[in-house]
Amino acid sequence: MPLYRDEAIVLRTHKLGEADRIVTLLTRQHGRVRAVAKGVRRTTSKFGSRLEPFTHVDVQLAEGRNLDTITQAETHDAFAALLGADYERYTAGTVMLETAERVVTEEREPSTQQFLLLVGGLRAMVGGERRPGQVLDSYLLRSLSVAGYAPSFAHCARCGLEGPHRWFNPAYGGMLCTTCRVPGSASPAAETITLLGALLAGDWPVVEAADPRHLKEASGLVAAFLQWHLERGLRSLAYVER
Repeated sequence: MPLYRDEAIVLRTHKLGEADRIVTLLTRQHGRVRAVAKGVRRTTSKFGSRLEPFTHVDVQLAEGRNLDTITQAETHDAFAALLGADYERYTAGTVMLETAERVVTEEREPSTQQFLLLVGGLRAMVGGERRPGQVLDSYLLRSLSVAGYAPSFAHCARCGLEGPHRWFNPAYGGMLCTTCRVPGSASPAAETITLLGALLAGDWPVVEAADPRHLKEASGLVAAFLQWHLERGLRSLAYVER
């Protein structure tokens, strides 16, 4: 069977038979890949702990008809060990993994930007310099943008009229002007709209100076935008304090 190597983040695992696991990976060059890790649940496995969710690994795989097979794995970053000690960071990181798996819809299609975004987000999450909720919201907005769902905060999402605007609607892609406003649109504070733009752009001085009220309101809008465009809710998001 042909072999190939790639860099990957482990997104999810589940049991297969008595000793194997199916591992879902987001790879740098090959996108989302599902592969079998044989014997990984045995205590004698040489790379069992290297194939846990959150782990950043260098892997060698053998191509298969339906599932590839992992033949080697070397750890780059053991994010799981660092996140496991902090419940808030762990739950936020879990949302990141689930989001990455959902936005990369096609298997074995290159998704380099999503891979790099996830690695950078996990590094920021374990770095401790920024609050988990802020890292998560910034990651979610950027991930959706890369996937083709870029929100509009500076212009009307329907007609393109330059803002600032008052109304926000996730179904229409962001802010709406008074003319384009539809029933059910939210009316966030002006400071919240500025904060959302800063989270998308990675303008951390603006984010870190934000009032807690506006941070909470922004998180709610990010969650609504995410769940609308993914068409169904994320199970892991229920465990994150918004």
